[in-house]
Amino acid sequence: MFVFICAGCGAELTAPLAQVALPAHAHQRYGNGVQLPVLMEPGTFAVDPEPWGPPWRKWAEIDPDATARGIYAPVHALSDGAPGAVVIAPGDTRGTVLIPEKRGSACCGLDGADGPNMACEACGLPVASRIDDCSLWQAVWLAPDAVQRRAVEGADTVPLSWAELATQGKSTPPYEPIGTWGSRRGTDYWRSWSPQWEAAAARALAHLLAASEGRSVTVPDGLSGEVFQRALDALLPAGPPPRRAVLAGPGLPAPDLDVGILLVPTHPQTGQAWTSVSPVGPATPAGPAYPVPLPYGVWRWLAFPEPHLPFPTAGNMPDGVLRDDPPAPRPSYLFRFDLRAFRHTLVRLPAARTPWLREISENLTRQMRARLF
Repeated sequence: MFVFICAGCGAELTAPLAQVALPAHAHQRYGNGVQLPVLMEPGTFAVDPEPWGPPWRKWAEIDPDATARGIYAPVHALSDGAPGAVVIAPGDTRGTVLIPEKRGSACCGLDGADGPNMACEACGLPVASRIDDCSLWQAVWLAPDAVQRRAVEGADTVPLSWAELATQGKSTPPYEPIGTWGSRRGTDYWRSWSPQWEAAAARALAHLLAASEGRSVTVPDGLSGEVFQRALDALLPAGPPPRRAVLAGPGLPAPDLDVGILLVPTHPQTGQAWTSVSPVGPATPAGPAYPVPLPYGVWRWLAFPEPHLPFPTAGNMPDGVLRDDPPAPRPSYLFRFDLRAFRHTLVRLPAARTPWLREISENLTRQMRARLF
């Protein structure tokens, strides 16, 4: 475990924290006037390896250097800030004060648009950005050039094994109530697809397109098909033979040898994708399958969906069941992908240089009208 200290005076700025993988929805902007919860679990931190936040440079300024930064298709702008920002839960900060004049352009809270808005209480050095505006995940982002990491003696943490995750890991439900701010009646809620799913599936969709090699792709029936198949059919040409994508990972049978694409979980602590006994790498006509990463909680629900009781029960409640009401209603609209997460992932895949995939990334207006995004 680690604490983060001020690079100027050495004062402690956080509680002891354990490192986990950066959430797929870390930079998500969801809806309009939506009230999103805290991004990180208490006692954890994650590191964004890429630059994020101001200053921003437009594509015309970065085009010659884009490939060196791992960008393979045009983007509107890229951050020119320092890489390695650390994100934590707001409740894990210590010894910091807000900088009122760095409010940014937010309407309901803070958005970090003006740079760090939190300072070290001891020396006044700007050290972090508090984010809590509507439609943004609540978080504190520590500036990588203003803080240092210090190990906590005797508090080492060992990542869980995949077998341990099977018993201790948690699923991420695909639907949830979403609240809004600003209503005269107070906070309103509606039943929605999970914002986490929309970001995670968008990242996976970009990988599915890259793995398709321009051919049609099929995914398993059920929730996987409900999430992905409509978009795959709309974005890829029809006609045989399709490439087949299946769920693979701990607790599932080994996939058939002719499967070209595997939907696999990423470890919630290390961020590493699950691999089978055989090597997993880029797909080739006679080579190993292409691994499409999904956050563990999303993958677990797809692989092992949690059942709902179809009718009220009689007698004592079963273990793990809190109520015997009918299942909550599903969202009233088809699944949509997070556009920003899709674009962010797609332009960072080498396959984005292919003409057919570049055309998809540059012409998403029709798919937006079809409510894929």
